[in-house]
Amino acid sequence: MLTSLRKAGSFARAVSAGQRRFLSIHEYQSVNLLNSYGVPTPKGIAAKSPKEAVDAFNKVSGEKGAVIKAQVLAGGRGKGKFSNGLQGGVHVVKTAKDAEKLASQMIGSSLITKQTGAGGRICNTVMLAELRQPSHEYYVAVLNDRASQGVVLVASNQGGMNIEDVAAKDPNAIITTPIPFATGLTKETAIGVAKKLGFSSEKATDEAADIFVNLYRIFKEKDATQIEINPLAETTDGAVLCMDAKFGFDDNAEFRQKDVFDLRDISQEEPSEVEAQKANLNFIKLDGNIGCLVNGAGLAMATMDVLSLHGGQPANFLDVGGGATPETVKKAFEILLADPKVKSIFINIFGGIMRCDYIAEGVIKATKELSMTIPLVVRLKGTKEAEAKEMIRQSGLAIIPFDALDDAAERAVQLATA
Repeated sequence: MLTSLRKAGSFARAVSAGQRRFLSIHEYQSVNLLNSYGVPTPKGIAAKSPKEAVDAFNKVSGEKGAVIKAQVLAGGRGKGKFSNGLQGGVHVVKTAKDAEKLASQMIGSSLITKQTGAGGRICNTVMLAELRQPSHEYYVAVLNDRASQGVVLVASNQGGMNIEDVAAKDPNAIITTPIPFATGLTKETAIGVAKKLGFSSEKATDEAADIFVNLYRIFKEKDATQIEINPLAETTDGAVLCMDAKFGFDDNAEFRQKDVFDLRDISQEEPSEVEAQKANLNFIKLDGNIGCLVNGAGLAMATMDVLSLHGGQPANFLDVGGGATPETVKKAFEILLADPKVKSIFINIFGGIMRCDYIAEGVIKATKELSMTIPLVVRLKGTKEAEAKEMIRQSGLAIIPFDALDDAAERAVQLATA
């Protein structure tokens, strides 16, 4: 079950066959979606400027103030640090002036957390939320579970912390409930889970059960891949509220979930990955200096492994798929060359569905038109292999051909470190 709790990284998602990365949405967008299904949350209003933050504060604040939260698509916001030195992406603000000051520091700066990498992610929006005091925090999620091959409701009475840590230290603290496809999550089952979590009253138990049922409705009706509420809180005044939310949606359902996918914020994504997606390329930026162009996710992984075996580090995962054209290959080169870290490029193609001569044509076209100066190592095997090699030979370009994978990878690493 623990594997279901581990959110797949962008690389892992990229190599799943035929799958693009799952859409994530901001917390304020999640709050709006939850509320539209009758799921209670603290009142929250998004603000895109310090002035809007003041207006939002005035609408949501109580006697003790409000909470201001940076809206970036990454976990660990509270412990993060902004590029301008501001510590923390979540603060309690007592006055409208405090809200204005913090909003001016957050908006336009990058928040660096344990999930963003050193560059952080730009904060374009903050959310001002009603300040509600939890008496106890819980964890609840609706997930696709590989082990049961279905949807499960995962819950714990140890919320507000990393659920993987909870699962590692006390597996019995995790309650996993399979949800039958035929019936969905019934109120009776939901009440049973709520009772196990130990809410303080029958009223709170019933409210929690209603939340569980509605979370499953969202999951099913919106083609979600994950709904995670951490924490789900019982407040000091006896209410049960979703205090934070993380959603993932299946990109394959974009055609029927236009309202959800209109919420996509590409400012939170790597620009090169956005550009690659437009060209139907499976591309994930990594930290190395060897650009990789491969067809097939399995071969891409093997290619990156063999580069690492020879002491190299791949700069990307790039799978051109089986339907690549010379124009697609050229676009792939443009994306690779836009990364200043790339010091050599390794092309490793197995021509099954893909024709090697198409790859060769694209490589030659890109080399000429992009005035490439970076060393280029090419290994082509399979359909139209001989024709492709002859095209490269006749081009007169400085393209280094290899037949053996180990030899090619070793040479790409040498050129990248020369």
